[in-house]
Amino acid sequence: MKKSMSLVGALFLALLANAQQRVTLTVTNLIKSARLEMVEVDVSAIQKKLYITSPHGENSPTDGLIVTDADGKEIPSQLTWDGKLIFQAGVGAKAKSIYHVQQGTPHPYEVRAKGRLFTERQDEFGWENDRVAYRVYGHGGAVGYDLFNKSTSDLMLDYWYASEQNQEMRSVGRQLTERGYPDLADQLYNAYSYHVDHGKGMDCYTVGPTLGGGANALLGADGALLMPPCYKTFEILDQGPLRFTVRFTYPTQDFNGQPVTETRIVTLDAGSHFNRVSVAYEGLATPVQMAAGIVVHQSNPTAYVLSSQSGYIGYEDLGDPTVYHAKYRDEFAAQMGRIYVGLLFPDSHIATSYQQRPNGIATGHILATATVRPATAYTYYFGSGWSGNPNTDFHTLTDWEAYLSRAAQGVRTPLKVSLK
Repeated sequence: MKKSMSLVGALFLALLANAQQRVTLTVTNLIKSARLEMVEVDVSAIQKKLYITSPHGENSPTDGLIVTDADGKEIPSQLTWDGKLIFQAGVGAKAKSIYHVQQGTPHPYEVRAKGRLFTERQDEFGWENDRVAYRVYGHGGAVGYDLFNKSTSDLMLDYWYASEQNQEMRSVGRQLTERGYPDLADQLYNAYSYHVDHGKGMDCYTVGPTLGGGANALLGADGALLMPPCYKTFEILDQGPLRFTVRFTYPTQDFNGQPVTETRIVTLDAGSHFNRVSVAYEGLATPVQMAAGIVVHQSNPTAYVLSSQSGYIGYEDLGDPTVYHAKYRDEFAAQMGRIYVGLLFPDSHIATSYQQRPNGIATGHILATATVRPATAYTYYFGSGWSGNPNTDFHTLTDWEAYLSRAAQGVRTPLKVSLK
């Protein structure tokens, strides 16, 4: 009996001695442009290398995971709802970078991506990172993605909503109007509204009953867009610090005689101009056509680019000065600059087009069309940039298209991560 126990003990000590103290991750970039992007690794694969197997065949789980660069410096990371470890990797053109993962308690990291329901404005849902901000409506006729322009890496939505919904200031404005001072009321509103740039960005993009800045819709047999109503429910899956993820479910609609329910999982990572959205339709009996697109406004009707071959579409939007009273439109229109909106597609089988659909100040949409199959999610990316952001170089449609081209190449050729 003693001999048997000593053999078990020896086996345990041998396994303990051979257990990895850290996992080496090699991140490889196969394209000719340097990249700084979020990468993800299956936690289970890391745990298999870090676990210590007991004599009884049981695994001892890790308490936490820390990511370090090649020099041993800890870098921010996050465990996600779908079992991934994510971190931002920098890799040169046609190059490799080395990172390490080990057991431990991560330091608190700065939150660079988050979102929530903004009950301040009924049931709007907003989310943002250190570069861009978005929202969807749960009411009214605006069904597409709306966007805010940012010129700061600060997270701004909480501040903007609190400022815009300042009831004390609104009450003073109403009193000024009632007393015969409407111009003073306008000036007061301009002083706190997020429709005016007070140094960190502004909301000057108009959606209305369109796809806005990158939403999707099923295509009918006649090519008409079956846009869903506003979202019905939401569930936050990741809440920073590096990744925000939310699942939206939409009301069931009739499509070609079939009751179809749409679900979207939207993910926004720190440092990115683009959201990843995974779209699935429950109830489809056969493959169907789906389009994702960008609204084209009358103020800039031909400022778009379409590339089926490279997998992107893009548009230069001039903003909507009609949100201001006529007296201030010229002044605030100059603040709006140029808003750049784009979509990226990993799928190489897409068709691009412009579809005329007059609607208020909109002339139609630029669209990318692809096939969606039953019980299968379709993934694409939507995002934006702003000429008013000093941290980026988007000043012309040519600048934006060059960025879209590089980003689409990255989407179609992801960074590869190998473990050792």
